[in-house]
Amino acid sequence: MNIIWLGHGSFRIEIEDQVLLIDPWLTGNPMLDTDKARAACDGATQILVTHGHFDHTQDVADYSKDSGVPISGIVELIGYLVSKGAVEGSAFNRGGTIQLGKVSVTLVPASHSSSIMDGDVPLYMGQECGFMIRGEGKCIYVSGDTDIMADMEWMGDYYKPDVGILSAGGHFTMDMKAAAYAAKRYFNFSTVIPAHYRTFPLLAQDAKPLVDGLPNVDVIEPQVLEPIKI
Repeated sequence: MNIIWLGHGSFRIEIEDQVLLIDPWLTGNPMLDTDKARAACDGATQILVTHGHFDHTQDVADYSKDSGVPISGIVELIGYLVSKGAVEGSAFNRGGTIQLGKVSVTLVPASHSSSIMDGDVPLYMGQECGFMIRGEGKCIYVSGDTDIMADMEWMGDYYKPDVGILSAGGHFTMDMKAAAYAAKRYFNFSTVIPAHYRTFPLLAQDAKPLVDGLPNVDVIEPQVLEPIKI
């Protein structure tokens, strides 16, 4: 499989017979050249959305509408985006699993918030989430925007993910030290990929505390549009 960072919390995951886009932020993403953004999404089969904030949903409805790629995620958020023109895939809920070809995707908890601005008014978009993605004999945990949470204990024990894509830039999510703590205490990852960092000066600019905190894990600092082969 290939995991390709599109900057910030956005990823392209090529796994089995699927090309999954996670929270694709295509316009205004400081780490992704707008001219390259659409090409980075070519061949996508499904869009998975973790929560409602603009840096995760801003382009989803328009891209889905234009490309015909369906979107899946928690019920309230998918309902809203479909009302804006997105193509509905699966509107499901935490604990639910959908089958996308040979790939299974389970919606799991995160600890954050979820809203979309309607003018000056924030609209609640259902609960924030992460994903457990299984295929090719592996399980990938996409944390979404989250802090450390006790739910990680049962999630690590039950799903036993091999790969962790962890939002770890701090301020809006757990930071690198916290992500290292969570990975060490609750999971047994072979590979960890940090996300939601380097985008703005407010966020962590490197993953050194995560690397130092996980000496027995392959911590890979992603580079935009460069495939990570798992």
